[in-house]
Amino acid sequence: MGENASFKSGFVAVVGRPNAGKSTLVNALVGSKVSIVTPVPQTTRNRILGILSRPEAQVILMDTPGVHNPLSRLNRQMMNFVRQALADRDLAILIVDASEKFGRGDDFVIRLLKEYTPRTILALNKIDRVHKPQLLPLIDRYSKLYDFEEIIPISALHNDGLDDCLAAIIKRLPEGLQYFPADEYTDQPERFLAGEIIREKVIRHTKQELPYVTAVLVDRFEEGEAITRLFATIVVERETQKPIVIGAGGARLKEIGSEARLELERLFPPKVFLELYVKVEPHWRDNRAMIAELDYRSEGGA
Repeated sequence: MGENASFKSGFVAVVGRPNAGKSTLVNALVGSKVSIVTPVPQTTRNRILGILSRPEAQVILMDTPGVHNPLSRLNRQMMNFVRQALADRDLAILIVDASEKFGRGDDFVIRLLKEYTPRTILALNKIDRVHKPQLLPLIDRYSKLYDFEEIIPISALHNDGLDDCLAAIIKRLPEGLQYFPADEYTDQPERFLAGEIIREKVIRHTKQELPYVTAVLVDRFEEGEAITRLFATIVVERETQKPIVIGAGGARLKEIGSEARLELERLFPPKVFLELYVKVEPHWRDNRAMIAELDYRSEGGA
């Protein structure tokens, strides 16, 4: 592949405010689920690679946590991932929720882009929620704030405008080598992917009561030809949060486990045995060892 001088490849930082649709866009472009998606902001906690291989190019998308004001050790690490992605990129994509009003958070993202000055494509997402005349003043405002390479209206959820978005990305990537085998779609270890799938189900079932305070640690991961066995612990911060995850008579924990197992069996066919535990770990979001364990790039990461 390296002998073909016209082959393009590069790393693309996908940045934006929480819940702008970054993970939805990455999953849609890659064609596989590499990053969990929930209605709750700040779901993505790592810098996650999604790999899209074409005959003419390889696009390595870096899904990042939503840009926010970091108040805990976990949040500071999340913002470090954003900064690392902007420092390591060949190109950046700023994802903006076009249905939301411009606010201080958007201004902060623009200032972050100016700090790293990457070549950046602006993707105005969720246009299915917006009347087209409303897009024009938004485009005008962003055009005056930053020198974007291109501004593309999209709906990542409905695959609208994604061909244009991908073409704009590939057009601006440098000529280069193929970094990953063509059949790979993420750099994440299977153990980490399993933990993220479980965490997604926890968030979906507890989003009103426990929006940010849960984590999932995969204690044992035993992959076999006939069955994959997973033992994982759902971590909460207070004793009062434990029964919220477990539910009356264990009903909610059972639902979380059933939904997670069904999705895990698509990842690890033909059968998955999943056992979940719930543990209280006070102030885990400021616990250095715990945060390191949640980072799959660290030696202790799940």
